[in-house]
Amino acid sequence: MPYSLGIDSSTQSCSAIVIDTDTGTAVAEAAVNFGERLPHYSAPSGFIEGSADGVVHADPLMWLDALDLLLEDLGKLCDLSKVAAISGAGQQHGSIYLNDQWFYAVDTLDSTEPLSKQIQPCLARATSPIWMDSSTRKECAEIASAVGGDSIVCKKSGSIAVERFTGPQIRRFYKNDEAAYQKTERIHLVSSFLCSILCGADAPIDTGDGAGMNLLNIQTWEWDDELLDATAPALKAKLPEVSQGSSKVGVISEYFVAKYGFTPGAEVVVFTGDNPSSLVGMGASQPGKVVISLGTSDTFFAAMPSVVADPNGCGHVFGNPAGGSMSLQCFVNGSLAREAVKDKFAYDWEAFTSAFSATAPANNGNVMLPFFSPEISPRIELEAPLLAGTETFVNWQEADSAIRACVEGQFVNMKLRSDWMQLKPEVIYLTGGASKNDAIAQVVADVFQAKVQRLAVTGSVGLGGAMRAANSVFGSDLGALGDQFCQPQADSTIEPQVEAATYTSTAARLDELLSTHL
Repeated sequence: MPYSLGIDSSTQSCSAIVIDTDTGTAVAEAAVNFGERLPHYSAPSGFIEGSADGVVHADPLMWLDALDLLLEDLGKLCDLSKVAAISGAGQQHGSIYLNDQWFYAVDTLDSTEPLSKQIQPCLARATSPIWMDSSTRKECAEIASAVGGDSIVCKKSGSIAVERFTGPQIRRFYKNDEAAYQKTERIHLVSSFLCSILCGADAPIDTGDGAGMNLLNIQTWEWDDELLDATAPALKAKLPEVSQGSSKVGVISEYFVAKYGFTPGAEVVVFTGDNPSSLVGMGASQPGKVVISLGTSDTFFAAMPSVVADPNGCGHVFGNPAGGSMSLQCFVNGSLAREAVKDKFAYDWEAFTSAFSATAPANNGNVMLPFFSPEISPRIELEAPLLAGTETFVNWQEADSAIRACVEGQFVNMKLRSDWMQLKPEVIYLTGGASKNDAIAQVVADVFQAKVQRLAVTGSVGLGGAMRAANSVFGSDLGALGDQFCQPQADSTIEPQVEAATYTSTAARLDELLSTHL
């Protein structure tokens, strides 16, 4: 079996993995850090430093230079002529604005010139707003008002109008520079832009990344005319077609054949967003498997059994590259909240973990909503946690109890806010730094009444691209690929140790706390 290549163009780097599905091994991996390898773009963290009004952009030419460097590096590690299937992903929500030269340039790439030099004349907008941009609050309100409110936007697109989403970003561009907008003939996402470059043709946007725009209807998986009209005039003609995540969109451009030794005819599968790609790369593309990533913010995502939007507008629905839909919900107060409680009592992580042995599940009725900063799941403006329980607990005099309450509060709240997804988790894949903590993992297992596993997967976004490419081009089964490449760490499974009713009163008390502040 030939090789499959997955590419991940993320915020800070562009990376790739080549897999051999016969042996179930990674043949080669490489990465290009934007700040280290491309310092002349003055983007040490992958983006141009934001302005006071929340604008955060990146230079799309940097992504092209990184792709050239990446494939040069990768060619030194493996024989790229053996690659017959290619796909990948880009950071979600970022957008590139191109003039009418684009359609000719992408089809006639010259292997003797860098990609960036050839595409630079095609830019109708010099820089690209990315997911960190929060400058479009006014535009979000305008879009929502035009279609009848955020609930309508959410029902149609799977999310309320969100500042970082592409639709509001397009509207702001149209309002601030109408002349440049009129010269824009194509608006691509990072994923579809890079896919276009690789196949030397104007590529479609897949349903996974397309649903992160507030423009795609999640019931029909087509551009929604009402949302388009609310965003900017004549927008539909400026957008690519929409395709399912399994679609083959072309063969590799002659540019990459001549320059890096790819085989002519290597097939390119539509790219997707980083979160949908990670779902596949974690082996969780089918309902029943949930991924919880524990980072600065905690993230909950899963394949959904049916398409349904969050009635409270906190979660998001994207297309699942494996078919159907997936959900994603972010909880801002993640590891920073856990660290804040730990530091409040001058504990180290060993003492933090020991606190769970000294306390009981459900914490004798002591509960906490550990929101040290404004939260988005649920949407609430707080600068300090809410506590209820004994007087000494409420006055922060019970260190061990406060630590348990913090973690239990986080995951009971997560379960409450994710119930709209109508999921019945069979297994939860836990990732991120805090996933290594058995005490935290036990709380997750107990709250969700599902076994918890830690996966040995790194680079799940690129791996998801390689798995999707192998699935579409070679016919490899995604479940079998998951068994090959997404194995849990040895002895990492944690089973629930308490009954389902244990946290019923905790959930009720947390809802009561919320009701007094919402």
